[in-house]
Amino acid sequence: MTQLDTILVFCINKVLHKVWAKDWSKARGVHRTIKSICKRLAKSTQACDHDSIPMSFVPQLCTSDTASHEKNLGQLPPAYMYSGIFKDIILEIDDDNAKSMNTLVKFRREQNISETEISEFKREYHDRSPVYWYTKQMFLYGMLNRALRTLDMEWMRKLGFFIRNLHIHLGELHQDQLVDFQTVLTVYRGQGMSKADFQNLLDSKGGLFSFNNFLSTSKTPFTYFVSLF
Repeated sequence: MTQLDTILVFCINKVLHKVWAKDWSKARGVHRTIKSICKRLAKSTQACDHDSIPMSFVPQLCTSDTASHEKNLGQLPPAYMYSGIFKDIILEIDDDNAKSMNTLVKFRREQNISETEISEFKREYHDRSPVYWYTKQMFLYGMLNRALRTLDMEWMRKLGFFIRNLHIHLGELHQDQLVDFQTVLTVYRGQGMSKADFQNLLDSKGGLFSFNNFLSTSKTPFTYFVSLF
């Protein structure tokens, strides 16, 4: 059952099936309409994307000044090194945003993305901030997260101009807001992870925790159910 994330029950007698469904932790709802199932499925898909962020754990030994440089590099997780190399490359590229956008638009049309979304993105991109486009519920958010999560080089290359613009914009926002925070700013994020990742996190105490993604956070603490599988 580890490969199964969510069970959605479709039936006429909702009350009857609720009785047994409550005994299954992965049964997330009993529905009488296709519309309600689709809405619940969309939420489950979003939650899976949220918790599928690849994480790298760098032991404290690798960050110690006493360890040799060669030994440190040999113990670094491959995903950590790949994402670092890609970031350095993508930030140094000076390409034509208009040309890159046309390439991205053509690619997404081939993927049968809504023409309305594509037209809005192309027409209004320079009138909005990169953060606006990243947080907007449209094709860009899912595509970017999938590319970074799977290290899909083709998708990341097509999104390179946006990744670069978003990275630069976040840096500018950080500098602008730095004077407003004289103390440490604490933000919160719920994150599901596997038992293996959780153990790696515990074993890496004092080391580094890396993720190749842009994270959404909140200044308000909230309760989040962490699913260990």
